[in-house]
Amino acid sequence: MTITTMLAPPMPRAPAVARPVDGGSEAHPRSGSDARGGSDARGGAHARPDAGAVADVSDALTAARDALAAVPREVQVFRALDDAELLDLTRLAADEVRLAQLHVSLLAGEIARRSAPELGHSGLAQRTGHRTPEEMVRVTTGTRVADARTAVRVGTTVGGETPTPLGDAVLAGTVSVAVADAVRTGLGRVGGGISQADLDAAAERLLPRLDGLDADRAAREARAVRDELDLAGIAEREETRRQQRSFRLGRRADGMGYAHWVLDPETFALVSDVYDRITSPRRNEPRFQSDTEREHDAQETAHPALDDDRTPEQRASDTIAELLRQGAAADTSQLLGDEPVGVRMIVAARTLEERRGQGWIEGHPDAVSVATVERRACTAGTITLTVDGDPDNAGQPLNLGRERRLFSRAQRLALAARDGGCRWPGCERPPSWCEAHHIQHWQRDHGKTDIADGILLCRHHHLLAHNNGWEIQRAGPSYQLIPPPSTPPGTPPGPPPGPPHDAQTGGHPDKMPAEPIDMPSRSPALRDALGA
Repeated sequence: MTITTMLAPPMPRAPAVARPVDGGSEAHPRSGSDARGGSDARGGAHARPDAGAVADVSDALTAARDALAAVPREVQVFRALDDAELLDLTRLAADEVRLAQLHVSLLAGEIARRSAPELGHSGLAQRTGHRTPEEMVRVTTGTRVADARTAVRVGTTVGGETPTPLGDAVLAGTVSVAVADAVRTGLGRVGGGISQADLDAAAERLLPRLDGLDADRAAREARAVRDELDLAGIAEREETRRQQRSFRLGRRADGMGYAHWVLDPETFALVSDVYDRITSPRRNEPRFQSDTEREHDAQETAHPALDDDRTPEQRASDTIAELLRQGAAADTSQLLGDEPVGVRMIVAARTLEERRGQGWIEGHPDAVSVATVERRACTAGTITLTVDGDPDNAGQPLNLGRERRLFSRAQRLALAARDGGCRWPGCERPPSWCEAHHIQHWQRDHGKTDIADGILLCRHHHLLAHNNGWEIQRAGPSYQLIPPPSTPPGTPPGPPPGPPHDAQTGGHPDKMPAEPIDMPSRSPALRDALGA
């Protein structure tokens, strides 16, 4: 089964969502004094500094190494830290790593320049017995091949003849080596009408959005920007990923076997739907049943999952093997539940109408071509989801009210299209792993089962919200996460006095309001539909 969900334009149509503004050049100095003082961090690409400057670098690196070596390493010291100190020192240690990676990248870039292919055997790497500069960096630093390649790529960018905003951000310390390499890789190569200047400009537009992102998330942001720049190339990049699919079986020395399966995004969506049904923590969740349902279940045998002592991985192995054995004749309702296996694609209605643009497989960050969406729609039809056209509520699907406590299947489809997965900051669980949470609690706040007042959270974060005092508040189409309020010293423990509930203070007058955290949608299809 395939469901193609079309995000129809708002009625009346909402104004286009403003794109993130350019971060400006102030954060990415190209010349002159940098924020740390002194001359331009880049300097001349081929200028030979005086002996004193070289000695300064050597002395500084030696001092930095010696300072790190002097940091206490006794485990008891770290165990004595409180939570805030532990997190602060972890951030400091991460800063140490980022600066060290920057220094290695600068040196690796120079090794690569002195080992240019046109230099042949006279280049530094081959002259010292290494095939490539990457190999020389790997051997010299004792790191992995992937780390050495990253250092060379970023070092080459930073030390290039022409300064770039991304290279300057690395030099300024605002972007790590890992994130810079992820952006560079995600934006891809020149081609399809996209020049190097276009890629550099795209990287500059991305810089304000990289704050707080790890390399994996930065790569997804960069791939999304490349798709926006090069709509015509989406089908080609999709086919490139498809050509990388493979399946390989092997036998281990202990008699066990293994499978190595690389799946293209469309196949991955199908297989992951099966896998999620087998392993999802929602599989054994308690159900709220009527008296009739409980009476009926009492007459049936217990669900096998309730007495299943296998690990999720063991259960997945057994179920997939059974599916292969039984093939098309398998009673999948006993293995996967009573819903057919499906792939859901999300696309703006105007994209299908104009046959130009991009769509997305639910739970997958990379775009697919209109041709793929049309092929899926041809085999399984479409479901049209119209969103609210009020600018103050743009993107919210229709509501159902308080007639029922649990969100319906249709509502969950709408939530999946709107949220794109768990909306807890930093979580990447797909919609299939999520539960619909009432931001106005059903029992406590007499909340409604409205899509606007529901939000997708994975089981872990759903329990965290209910059990640890986290709250979620809505302002039109936007949602914010409110951490549990802090309590001033000397405040007696106990439940908050008084019946009123306040998301900021938990109803306790002595609580300090917590700073809200934005919970942006993870659905690129929704952003595409609203940006029309």
